Amino acid sequence: MLLRYAAALVALAAAPALAQTVPPPPPVAALLPAPLWRTQGRFGLNANAAALSDNWKGGGVNTVGGQVLANVKASRKNGPHSFDNEADFLLAGAYTNGLGYRKGQDRLYLDTKYGHALNPKWDTFASLTLLTQWAPGYKYSKNSVGDEQAVFVSSFFAPAFITMAYGFEYHPNAAFKVRLSPFSPRLTVVTMAERFATGLGERPYGVSPGHSMRWEVLAAQVLAEYDKNLSANVNLKARYVLFANYETLEAKKIDHRLDVALTAKAAKYLNVALTGIALYDYDQDESIQYSQGLTLGLAYSFQNFVDEKK
Repeated sequence: MLLRYAAALVALAAAPALAQTVPPPPPVAALLPAPLWRTQGRFGLNANAAALSDNWKGGGVNTVGGQVLANVKASRKNGPHSFDNEADFLLAGAYTNGLGYRKGQDRLYLDTKYGHALNPKWDTFASLTLLTQWAPGYKYSKNSVGDEQAVFVSSFFAPAFITMAYGFEYHPNAAFKVRLSPFSPRLTVVTMAERFATGLGERPYGVSPGHSMRWEVLAAQVLAEYDKNLSANVNLKARYVLFANYETLEAKKIDHRLDVALTAKAAKYLNVALTGIALYDYDQDESIQYSQGLTLGLAYSFQNFVDEKK
């Protein structure tokens, strides 16, 4: 009997020490298999408005505006092989009393890429990209008698830029990557180009009269992307594209485009978004074009993986 009591006391004394040597169970997320495709998305529905009484002496007009944005990504890695896809959509406009509806920002961007790893920071890649817009666009001006007139200058797939790029991608971390494409043919599509002759001349977006497409086969492209969570509730996303045609290679004829979006979550489904686009395209205008927007609205996001350190 004494031996039994002694054995029980020894077991009780050793229990805390044994408990310390047993590792804690892994978190639930670690027990789940890694997803075949890593997917993530951000969606926003934003609005802005200004309402003035009829006797408001400070000047101004009633304005109601809105913005819809969406960004969805899907990627997969299989050994040295990688597949990345992205869809990016933005449409904004406003109704102003006395002027009617005016389109603001408008973008449809689709990108798919296959990569083959050379080392942890460099890949070779081949990609296909589409950039166009959804809604009709107009240029507003006043005629000789002072009346405002709207001139039709763009529409869906007018223009559309389809680019095939081949080269090398550098990705030193999860937040930044840059594609260097010494061979990057581009097809410019302008459906029914004659519609835009009044506002853009005989060669809208560089497409010759009587044609709806323009090939730029001997060309190069640089595409850089930065996507980083500056804090738990603030995200900065930027995309820069340089396109150069070897046949007309000179500084003033190199295209540049920069898209930037800064999004801050004010609550679980509420966000503030600052978006901007800067564009230089010699075939469109000899000066820099830009647009910007600041909105407050609803936001929703999802992803099926844990963020890497950026």
